[in-house]
Amino acid sequence: MSDLLDDPREGANEPEFTVSEISSAVKRTIEGTFDHVRIRGEVGRVVHARSGHLYFDIKDDRSVLGCTAWKGQVARLTVMPEEGMEIIATGRLTTFPGQSKYQMNVQDVAVAGEGALMAMLDKRKKKLAAEGLFDLDRKQEIPFLPEVIGVVTSPTGAVIRDILHRLRDRFPRKVLIWPVAVQGERCAPEVSRAIEGFNAFTLGGALPRPDLIIVARGGGSIEDLWGFNEESVARAAAASQIPLISAVGHETDTTLIDFASDHRAPTPTAAAERAVPVRAELLARLEETESRRINAMRAALNYRGEKLRDLSRALPRKDALLGQSQQRLDLASARLPSALTARVNLGRSSLSQVSGALRPSLLSRSLQGHKTRLDDRAERLLPLLQRRTSSAGDDLAKTATRFENITLSPQIERRKSDLAALLARFSHAGKVQQMQQRNKLEALDRLRLTLGYKATLERGYAVVRAPDGSVITRQKEAKNHASFAIEFADGTLDLGAKRSVKEQKSSNSSEQGSLF
Repeated sequence: MSDLLDDPREGANEPEFTVSEISSAVKRTIEGTFDHVRIRGEVGRVVHARSGHLYFDIKDDRSVLGCTAWKGQVARLTVMPEEGMEIIATGRLTTFPGQSKYQMNVQDVAVAGEGALMAMLDKRKKKLAAEGLFDLDRKQEIPFLPEVIGVVTSPTGAVIRDILHRLRDRFPRKVLIWPVAVQGERCAPEVSRAIEGFNAFTLGGALPRPDLIIVARGGGSIEDLWGFNEESVARAAAASQIPLISAVGHETDTTLIDFASDHRAPTPTAAAERAVPVRAELLARLEETESRRINAMRAALNYRGEKLRDLSRALPRKDALLGQSQQRLDLASARLPSALTARVNLGRSSLSQVSGALRPSLLSRSLQGHKTRLDDRAERLLPLLQRRTSSAGDDLAKTATRFENITLSPQIERRKSDLAALLARFSHAGKVQQMQQRNKLEALDRLRLTLGYKATLERGYAVVRAPDGSVITRQKEAKNHASFAIEFADGTLDLGAKRSVKEQKSSNSSEQGSLF
């Protein structure tokens, strides 16, 4: 027995654990004991991982507790931890065996007291103001009478009813409602998306783009209104290209969206009043302006009428101003018929001179020249073809003597065929050219006949010629001849009766019109 007590391996029968086993046992013990805890402290180091997870520390004056929030938990946090903020974190304790440390898995974060909320709000306000989001020079003018108003609020609260009722009383406008949660963890992201969504509307699209946006909510505690203090909401309001009116809470409530918006209304009803004017007041003002405009026009017309009457007394009478012009017009009107007649006679004389220069003999000479040139070409073409044929035959004969008949027979036959085809083409081209020239000559001959006086005789006219063959065109010329010939289409009639000068003179008066 004493030997056993003195055994140097005392306790050797106690169980042994591996590192993983003891880490797992500690993990189960801590998670089973502290599966739901609320810890208050000041936020220290904050790290946003690229994976979406959040790592931060909670500390007091003596200890530090590491905290983690996974990506899905971060999206559900109502308050995002910031360094120096005093918070109350809700979650469970767990361990991280890789570093033999314990930590807290955070499921919810709340600000510890209103004082801490105000401190965080003041810090966030200073940060955004330093970036210029609250500057007055970037704020837009509110449109006087917007056609479409976009309202971002809860669709079931009294706020939207108050806004619609006030707009209906003052000046009815088209209203687009974007329903959002006005408190809780969904408030900030939904309000931001609503402002960005209205700005994303295109002009002329399926839904009209609002000319004004109203972000409205009723009164409440600072925790209820905290969604409108989020940085994302303030940045969305500042970046809005559409003028924005914030109407969050009562008159004494102030949120960050009030500083970032283009105009802050104390209540949602006041926002509706700022958005549109009173229609009755506009109509009264328009009537007053219209009355003043009519009175001003009447006064101006009366003044100008009096001034015109005064000036008209110094002007000469209408007859004195227009008398000379009317007289010149009458004189010009009287000369117009004679001037027109003279112009027609001048044109007729010019036409006669031009037509007199056109003689059949000129056309005949031109046709004869063309015919002569055509004949010359035809005569030159045949010897040319003959020489070309003879030359080709000589070349063929010279070539044939250098080769054997057996070898060159197919080539000779092929060349003969080519030569025959070439001769046929030359012959055809000559015939075609000769035919074209002949057709052209015939066309010119038909034109000569058409322009000649023979065709005129066929239409019932006649040509009177003197004994020497000259054409008589005037009555005075006919009186000077005792005889003359009349050419008709089918022959010539000689009027050769020799009359005495006394008989000719006595018959001139009776036969002058019938002969011509």
